[in-house]
Amino acid sequence: MASVPGVHFVLLVVVVWLALGALGLGVLHRTRLVAHGLFPLGALAGLLLGAAGVVGVFAEPSAMLLPVGLPGLPFHLRLDRLSGYFLFVLGVVSAGIGAFSAGYFRKGEGTAPGLICFEYHVCIASIALVLVADDAYAFMVAWETLTLSATFLVMTNYRIGEIRRAAYLYFLISHIGALALLLCFGILQARTGDYTFANMRAQSPAPFWASLAFLFAIIGFGAKAGVFPLHVWLPEAHPAAPSPVSALLSGFVLKAGLYGMLRTVFDLLHVQIAWWGVLLLVLGVGTTLLGVVFSTIQVDMKRLLAYSSIDNVGLMIAALGLAVLFRACGMPLLSALALTAMLYQIAAHACFKSLLFLGTGAVLHATGERNLGRLGGLIRFMPWTAWAVLAGVAASAGLPPLSGFVAEWLLLQSFLFAPGLPNSLLAMTVPIVAALVAMSAALAGYTMVKFFGIVFLGQPREAKLARARDANVWERLAFCWFAAAGVLLGLMPVQFVKVLDPVTRALVGRGVAANNQGWLLFAPVSTARASYMPGVFVLFFIACCALAWILVRRFYHGRLRRAAPWSCGFPFTTARMQDTAEGFGQPIREIFAPLLRVERQLPSPYDTQPVYRVSVTDRTWSLLYDRIAALTQRTAQWAGRLQTGRIAVYLTYSFAVLILLLMLVRQW
Repeated sequence: MASVPGVHFVLLVVVVWLALGALGLGVLHRTRLVAHGLFPLGALAGLLLGAAGVVGVFAEPSAMLLPVGLPGLPFHLRLDRLSGYFLFVLGVVSAGIGAFSAGYFRKGEGTAPGLICFEYHVCIASIALVLVADDAYAFMVAWETLTLSATFLVMTNYRIGEIRRAAYLYFLISHIGALALLLCFGILQARTGDYTFANMRAQSPAPFWASLAFLFAIIGFGAKAGVFPLHVWLPEAHPAAPSPVSALLSGFVLKAGLYGMLRTVFDLLHVQIAWWGVLLLVLGVGTTLLGVVFSTIQVDMKRLLAYSSIDNVGLMIAALGLAVLFRACGMPLLSALALTAMLYQIAAHACFKSLLFLGTGAVLHATGERNLGRLGGLIRFMPWTAWAVLAGVAASAGLPPLSGFVAEWLLLQSFLFAPGLPNSLLAMTVPIVAALVAMSAALAGYTMVKFFGIVFLGQPREAKLARARDANVWERLAFCWFAAAGVLLGLMPVQFVKVLDPVTRALVGRGVAANNQGWLLFAPVSTARASYMPGVFVLFFIACCALAWILVRRFYHGRLRRAAPWSCGFPFTTARMQDTAEGFGQPIREIFAPLLRVERQLPSPYDTQPVYRVSVTDRTWSLLYDRIAALTQRTAQWAGRLQTGRIAVYLTYSFAVLILLLMLVRQW
């Protein structure tokens, strides 16, 4: 394929990011230069990458051969519509996080700021290379570079043992996924020895081998995306990392796993089987329920948002499952609708979850607290941060007219067409999945109310909160960037679906943009089924607010008086009497107790200073990972018995293995 400037421009941005990282190594401890010079330049490069991604969505695919790597194994790079869309999202995320980092990294936080700059820019450069890689060799090199750089970013405060353990867990789970990806690519190349994606596209594997490659892809990419039961690294790594790194992990590193699934299922594999979609639906709903339940009971800000990201990833996996299921059943329009819902959710989540993590970072810098029980009333002292977080909270809760509402509305519209499936069993069970998705959406709203109310409303729970300072200029710029993106995605769904349409057409052969009439009415399938007019909704909301203001000013002016709020007749109210994070989560903890591992420390009646403590952990550890660890330890002990130290025994083992391999080769 002839090369055109598209993929060359992406490579140029990657080189710029790597150069900025190298400059960071040269000015390790010059915080002001790194923060106010290198990070803003990286953000500007992100804007350029986003523009290149949009061009790639509408242009013909472009490819190039990069003469690096091992002899005879050059890097094949390709910019097509799918990679262009993800590059666009990466550009938006990196621009906002780069601007926030310019005001956030003041003292280096355990690692020299120049080294953080190097690790950060290597991380986003490797993500860009993952998105344009067109052979398994280039893909795995970029993938492992992403894993390594993200591990070091998580381990920024490396002096704390808990943070080192979180980074190691992320590194371990990612490499389990990498092994699965190697097996997946080994199957897809079909014994040709050619690991380019072009060769994999030309193959037509049998359903058995295609299904095996699909399963390995789900394991490999699911480990990076945080899909149950490979999600365990996510709630540990997000709180351990600095807030800009947490925003990058949630805003886009998770999406790299989703990109890999889309690339494998719809591009490298030519067949979609119905049970693949069912499996993805089950994994998606299970991931969603686990994430939303655990997010409601968290008392740590960043862990709450981490579990909320697991919830959102589950929704995207469920949408992917619907897309696969509809396509396997010969329903391309509905497959395009579900795929549009997934792609819309990817962009929406990247914006509002990055905004929430950055807002959490501003709170953490201003107060030094992550525990919800020690915060409160910060809207008085940090109004910029509070209003920005409110925009992210409203989008995450799925309130119109913001981006989260459109994404969830599209997903629910996809579920509503499930009764049209030709299989009666699927037609009956998929609506049950839709009900679980709707319940998780309601619980997500409940979680966001808890998050914003505990942190910013009410009275300060600690005296030191009165000294909190609001976000600086750079941080406010990032807040406005992500908040504006969320609002635009919510107000302009018709225009954004036109950006998504070339991607869905490239993957499933159909789009939904042609069904919309005009720029104001959003009807993904037809106006007879469902439609949404965000502009009219906003005008109606503004009109109601204006009418209420006029009525109050006209009929009740002069009759108002201010008084202390009613406190049930008790005059000495304190901040300790407010609802706590534990109080918000207690009903959910009781309802979903069978899914949780709850440990309580109860005080004795004779304690002079009684302490009540509740610990809620994920049963995945005890039901799965603890058993795997015990099995591994027993296997290692058994294998240790083979080490007798006698050369004759070792030669016997080698001879037996050689005979076995020869027999297998002969049989093959």
